[in-house]
Amino acid sequence: MAKNLLKYVVSLGLIFLCLMAGINLQHLLDISIPGSIIGMLILFGLMASGLVPVEWVRSGATLLIRYMVLLFVPISVGLMDHFDLLFANAVPILASAIGGTAIVLVVLGLFLDRVLKGGNK
Repeated sequence: MAKNLLKYVVSLGLIFLCLMAGINLQHLLDISIPGSIIGMLILFGLMASGLVPVEWVRSGATLLIRYMVLLFVPISVGLMDHFDLLFANAVPILASAIGGTAIVLVVLGLFLDRVLKGGNK
């Protein structure tokens, strides 16, 4: 039991250490990339380089993923609380979502077409 508890403590400690490093790096460099993304990239870099074995992170990551649905409850309550604001801005929100998706699809399609045609020469 103590061994399993130690695995969870080490795993969650590594994850939160990388998160804190990412947040501090974001504030230090004053960039607009979220600190959580920077922390995730730091953790990925550590695991990809072999400095941190995957087994050290697996148990904590599995625990967080298992209960991730609970993390969406505050967001859902916030959406319900501001439903009138979302409804009033539904057209711009939908236009940007559909337009952004269309732009990404077209650009990626053109890029892939160019890459595939370039490979057949």
